Amino acid sequence: GKKSLRQKFVDELKHYHKGFHLLWTDTKVAARMVWRLLHGQVLTRRERRRLLRTCADLFRLVPFLVFVIVPFMELLLPVFLKLFPQMLPSTFETESKKEEKLKKKLNARLELAKFLRETIAEMAKRNKADTG
Repeated sequence: GKKSLRQKFVDELKHYHKGFHLLWTDTKVAARMVWRLLHGQVLTRRERRRLLRTCADLFRLVPFLVFVIVPFMELLLPVFLKLFPQMLPSTFETESKKEEKLKKKLNARLELAKFLRETIAEMAKRNKADTG
């Protein structure tokens, strides 16, 4: 059914609370990784990607906080997210947005695979014609 305005507000607050909690957790883990780096240890590829994602999220947090702190500015947040889709830190993304990104990425990969398959088939025909 349709949610009341109060329920929408509570859901939005829960979403922000969860996002800030996840960002705090990621920041603590990233700080440990930086500590390990400073002491000469090597990070795995997964750890390195997580550290980069967390740093990018912290930089994205600055403009995002303006929307959260300034009263009634959150009403403009959907407009700015439409203009700048990567502005939102990754911990604040909804599941539907994550699925949409994955679908776009998969479609792009499928198109690339199709292009490469066609190119290889064309090159094979050319090679057969040259050798035949």
